Amino acid sequence: MSSSSKPIIIVGAGMAGLGCATWLHRAGRPVLVLDAADAVGGRVRTDITPDGFRLDRGFQVLLTNYPECRRIFDYSALQLRSFRSGAVIRLADGRETTLQNPLQRPLAAFSALTSPIGSLQDKLRVVSLVRHVLKHTPEELLARPATDTLTFLQRYGWSEQMINTFFKPFFGGVFLDRELSTASNFFEFVFQQFVTGEAAVPALGMQQLPEQLAARLPADSVRLCTPVAAVEGTRVRLNSGQVLDGEAVVLATDGLTTLRLLAGRSGNPDDGFSVQAASFPTAARLTTCTYFAAEGHSPGRGDKLLRLNAAPGALAHNLSFPGDVSEAYAPKGRALISVSTHGERSLTEAELTAGLREELAAWFGPAARQWEHLRSYRIPAALPVYLPGQPVRQPLKLADGLYRCGDWAAYPSLNAALATGREVAEMLLAQ
Repeated sequence: MSSSSKPIIIVGAGMAGLGCATWLHRAGRPVLVLDAADAVGGRVRTDITPDGFRLDRGFQVLLTNYPECRRIFDYSALQLRSFRSGAVIRLADGRETTLQNPLQRPLAAFSALTSPIGSLQDKLRVVSLVRHVLKHTPEELLARPATDTLTFLQRYGWSEQMINTFFKPFFGGVFLDRELSTASNFFEFVFQQFVTGEAAVPALGMQQLPEQLAARLPADSVRLCTPVAAVEGTRVRLNSGQVLDGEAVVLATDGLTTLRLLAGRSGNPDDGFSVQAASFPTAARLTTCTYFAAEGHSPGRGDKLLRLNAAPGALAHNLSFPGDVSEAYAPKGRALISVSTHGERSLTEAELTAGLREELAAWFGPAARQWEHLRSYRIPAALPVYLPGQPVRQPLKLADGLYRCGDWAAYPSLNAALATGREVAEMLLAQ
């Protein structure tokens, strides 16, 4: 164990950086976490409006059986509130069908003879895949050879109708990738997580996750509103001009930010490191989350089910009613509606909002045209792209005293962010 009194400097107070800091602090190592934002969390943030709505910045859930989440979070303190396992699916012809526990109890979920989703063979294949993923650990599934998810589903034998009405709306929303180009080994991993766990949110919003981790650190070990200009050896130069000297530096930032911070090192032949862009994935999935408020009872009827839109070309891909899951998300007597639109749209915020209102009016009646628009979040880098052939883990040690962590160095999930943070901490503690 190092006896240095210098802190390990972690650039980025998102989930990976805070996870790394948590494990280092538990082992007695001094840490200093820097972030340009005004609060911890990175992409996991919750805003509170003046009238009391809690708006997560993008639709997000915690999959409760994620191994790293079970390892690091105190679930009871988070007061988790779970969605019901299932979904209401709006079909292309405007009909709705409700699936209860489609992955945990597939035969029961698809059992109705009048169900418009899937043939008997489709339903039996869901059972087959459930049995398959339960035979493997998460690590084994992530290590499996991969094609893209759509090709995997087609080769498995599911009908195009089953793929278009269930897999594309459901997992397209999880991956922010309606075309299902995401690597199939990640699909198998996520499928397992939905089979074995629940989708939940902390009672007071998703930002409770990073805040729980930050609260375990010494008060002076997290510096917000502190943008970093460059990393030079084990020194960090701030935008203010101040230079901080650390025992080591951990970059818990996205791919583009990591490249920018390291640009000054690429010409130094003595540190054994050069910036190779191919090792820093930067392609990202874009999503827009639009929040509406309605007076009176929730349009979701309190059933705690997601709404999925199977209609091709729709603006509203998936909907949720967060106040039905946790009462703290919406003030009494009002309902909160979260609508996700994935991918790039050549629309202004006003045009997107108007288009969504028209679609939602067809779904929930003309009252939807009067729903109050609260806020829209356009998130250009919501998730890193993870395609077949990408390694499940990029190198986490970049040079002596220089490391990185985050889902940008692995696969797109909270589990990967926390896992890479822990692994970097273990590397540092082993020195």
